[in-house]
Amino acid sequence: MLKDLILKNRTYRRFYQDHPVTMETLREMLELARLTSSGANLQSLRYVVSNEEEKNERIFKTLKWAGYLSDWNGPQNGEKPAAYIVMLHDQRTSKNYFWDHGLAAQSILLGLTEQGLGGCQFNGIDRPALAAELKLPEYYEIVMVIAIGKPKEVIVLDEIDESGSIKYWRDDQSYHHVPKRKLEDLIVDL
Repeated sequence: MLKDLILKNRTYRRFYQDHPVTMETLREMLELARLTSSGANLQSLRYVVSNEEEKNERIFKTLKWAGYLSDWNGPQNGEKPAAYIVMLHDQRTSKNYFWDHGLAAQSILLGLTEQGLGGCQFNGIDRPALAAELKLPEYYEIVMVIAIGKPKEVIVLDEIDESGSIKYWRDDQSYHHVPKRKLEDLIVDL
């Protein structure tokens, strides 16, 4: 059952923009993040949520979409995310957020997947612009952004071919292909 959720939990970049993501759903996802393990139990992550068109657009314009797809500048109107979670580190609480962001993001994304939604994690962010858009106090460090919506694309997992390329790509049907290494290539036998 967990493996099924992990297989469905892909990085989606196109969504049914008109499919709403409620504030209740966003709060449920943050509850999952809140309950997730935290390094030294410092719990320094904070969140800004948005499911409003105007605020979504302010967040959207600060994101860098799909680095390997050099001919694509991101989703068009009608395919943009319906909601966002901006993950922050409250530097007043701790100097380090350890691995908390990865654990929290995975909890959020698995929760979304369970509800038939999907997301995309961003590190490619114009952080100064987003901080200004959200009027964030200086003690909040932007860690990542998670774009959220009902997925509008098909993602296919492939084994890495002879070229060894890990770059994702789209075929002529706009299916999004993600090469994955073989399990035997990940296990180190010393």
